Amino acid sequence: MQGANFTLKDEIREYWTRRAETFDLSPGHGMKTAGERDAWAALLRAHMGADARRVLELAFGTGEVTRVLLGMGCEVTGLDLTEAMLLRARAKHAGAPGLRLFLGDAEETREPDNHYDAVVSRHLVWTLVDPAAAFRDWYRVLRPGGRVVIADGDYVRLSRTGRLRLMLSDWLAARQGATGPAVDMAAHEAIQRQVFFRDGLRPEPLRRMLEEAGFTDFRLERPRGPHAAQRRGAPLRQKLRVGIWNSFVLSCARPAGGG
Repeated sequence: MQGANFTLKDEIREYWTRRAETFDLSPGHGMKTAGERDAWAALLRAHMGADARRVLELAFGTGEVTRVLLGMGCEVTGLDLTEAMLLRARAKHAGAPGLRLFLGDAEETREPDNHYDAVVSRHLVWTLVDPAAAFRDWYRVLRPGGRVVIADGDYVRLSRTGRLRLMLSDWLAARQGATGPAVDMAAHEAIQRQVFFRDGLRPEPLRRMLEEAGFTDFRLERPRGPHAAQRRGAPLRQKLRVGIWNSFVLSCARPAGGG
């Protein structure tokens, strides 16, 4: 039993600490091929804009998206809540020019005002405790005209087709004796029940919250390129799992004249 001072963010930090060692083995987290990294680069560039150079990456994990951003020529400042992730990302990108990685909170970045061309996150927003505070902070650190790029999804509600694909994938894995990285589903579900988006993250309500924070110029799409790259060459059991959740990329801008 956790003590009274053990907060939800402490639970989140502890959960991702345990996941850090095998994080890159999970499909959709680790990028296994150059093709997948190239697909993410094309998607991010389309949403960030061709001139985006100074990027704040939030919840960088082991630095997979970080690698993509560096390959695009960006200067990256990264914040992550988990020291175990930070250590792995620093080891992965030791000596990389234009990279700064720190422990930090995505809801209160403490980064300078009007500083970044883009704020980028993948698989973060569904875990936010106070997304409204986070979005106000992201607006603050962006320069006018800068963009937020959110790659995320609804990891609560699954369609009937998605459930069937997941069941078939699990059946194939059991038949083939395949094992994946250990995931503490009880801890995952306990966190999911407490976060703001406990009923699932969908683009429409997310957009309304971002609009309330002052953002405009919204762009929305599914990550079809990265999904196609994940399927390429993967065994059937893994192909079946790609794209079953309502994954999306949503981006928006701080208005160019925004104060």
